[in-house]
Amino acid sequence: MDGILNINKPLGKTSFSIVSMVKRLSGEKRVGHAGTLDPAATGVLPVCLGQGTRITEFLMDDTKVYRAEIELGVTTDTYDADGEITQRGDPSGISLGQFESALSAFCGLTRQVPPMYSAIKYRGKPLYELAREGITVERKSRPVKIHSIELTDWQPPVAAIEVVCGKGTYIRSLAHDLGQALGCGAHLKSLVRSRCGLLDIKDALSITQLEDAFRYEYWQHFVYPIDAVLAHWAAIVVSDDAREDIRNGRPVLLDNAVSSTGGPPGPSAARSRCRAYALDGDFLAVLRFDPEKGQWHPEKVFQ
Repeated sequence: MDGILNINKPLGKTSFSIVSMVKRLSGEKRVGHAGTLDPAATGVLPVCLGQGTRITEFLMDDTKVYRAEIELGVTTDTYDADGEITQRGDPSGISLGQFESALSAFCGLTRQVPPMYSAIKYRGKPLYELAREGITVERKSRPVKIHSIELTDWQPPVAAIEVVCGKGTYIRSLAHDLGQALGCGAHLKSLVRSRCGLLDIKDALSITQLEDAFRYEYWQHFVYPIDAVLAHWAAIVVSDDAREDIRNGRPVLLDNAVSSTGGPPGPSAARSRCRAYALDGDFLAVLRFDPEKGQWHPEKVFQ
């Protein structure tokens, strides 16, 4: 049972509870998710099974798309609607132009301070546990990349936005920081992850669909092959000799390999990674390029 499920996480459920459900339904012990969604958030949750758990890091590195509602004038300790109100402000003077101008300042490479209510660990303990004990610690800002932010609806004091961002971006922190920049405070009212890499919400399974698929034993139709979610990487086909080297973890030269672009893959292919296939079409491995030696090293080999 190797692959990835695209599950539409419902409101109120933790990401861990969805993983536990998939373990129970499938009987597979190796199950993990690729990117936590808060209980108050819904949308695409990639759940990896079997050998699929070995590419979790690549899914987490993929670009995400979120649809969010931000409510101006109310600040909470969790930065979302589930938290305790810590401050109220008057957003009536905020114009559409002011909002859009403030919003645009968060695009590009920036630094973001994670919220106290997050799973990031401080001295081995999750921050949210400290926050529940009334303890606040200083958090270091982290680099994040927000590719684009689009305002999709403006109904003051609530604004709807779509955010395309990279790994580690907290939309709750974005909402909080936006409120601080506008001077009236704000929090995240609702959040939907509509895309994670190549996985789209329109194809995501509801919990009912997931349970029915396992109950009536047609779940295989919904499991994405491991390599399917890496389809945006370069792909190469290797000789039988190279196949054996890869299977045994030995680096290979791919001058004679054929890539999806019709020639040998260069060192810039898929950020110096590529998918390797045998002549019979079997997915063999994720290869990583070593520029110093000019070789491709098996980074993840699949049986």
